Amino acid sequence: MKVHGEETMQSKICLNKKLIFLPLLYLILFLSNLYAIENKIVLKINNEIVTSLDIKNEIQYLKSLNPSIKNLSQEKINLIGKNSLIREKIKENEILKYVENIQIEKKILDKLINNRYSKLDFSTKNQFLEYLKINQVDINIIEKKISIEAVWNQLIYSKFSSKVKIDENNLKKKIKGLNDKKKKSYLLSEIFFKISDKKILNTKYDEIKNIILENGFESAALTYSISDSSEIGGKLEWIEENSLNKTIKENLSKLEKDSFTRPIFTQNGYLILKIRDIKFTQIQYDEESQLKKLIDYETNQQLNQYSNNYFNKIKKDIIINEF
Repeated sequence: MKVHGEETMQSKICLNKKLIFLPLLYLILFLSNLYAIENKIVLKINNEIVTSLDIKNEIQYLKSLNPSIKNLSQEKINLIGKNSLIREKIKENEILKYVENIQIEKKILDKLINNRYSKLDFSTKNQFLEYLKINQVDINIIEKKISIEAVWNQLIYSKFSSKVKIDENNLKKKIKGLNDKKKKSYLLSEIFFKISDKKILNTKYDEIKNIILENGFESAALTYSISDSSEIGGKLEWIEENSLNKTIKENLSKLEKDSFTRPIFTQNGYLILKIRDIKFTQIQYDEESQLKKLIDYETNQQLNQYSNNYFNKIKKDIIINEF
């Protein structure tokens, strides 16, 4: 009887182990299936797969840079995240045709990160890191994205800098007579967009304007702008009025702080500018340094045009499949 009892007890133990093991197995299978449902393939860019989790992480990144994205519908947020990833993947793939690894010097990376958190009104990197932690964004993701953008800009410079044309005599004329006058500067935000037909310009503007009025300029920039500044709501640095071309200057001169222009025609598309702030500075111009600033600004403007054109050209050869 003792032996029989022991065998019975052992049988119960084995049975209990099976009962414990089976639900655990079901749980593992359930969680695996659940993860598979949540993390599904959404895009294929050439041979590279983009999953729903990739887009979710991209949206989280964009929200950390521009919290106003939360004001948009989930459908628009998903579209912004998807387009942002497509743009980045296309640039990354193109860069890797010319270099083995996408890396930049640490001191340059630190400077670019400094610029990024300064635009978000953080005074130290530690504050920025804490903010990213709260928003569940890895600093490595930020570093990778900044590196891709920096190397892309280097690629554009190497390809097109020789084609940049600067009329120094015209720039010198702008500087003349400015001494002892107040310098006017704008803190601007931009929305840069393209349309297939001029006939739909007013309709497109009304669409963008409604988003601006309902959700703010930053949300509209995230939704409609194809400029790299869209990630941070279209925010630009302070720009001196005399650095701007005549058309833009005339459009801005009619506006006050917190107002925005109608679409301004440029060679590559249309530009809507918002004045975030205006300041006047009494300054004695140094002609040489002022000329350098104007040359740098004009050079950047032309290189940005080449960048947009080049991106659109290579995008045509990219196969993008949506699932």
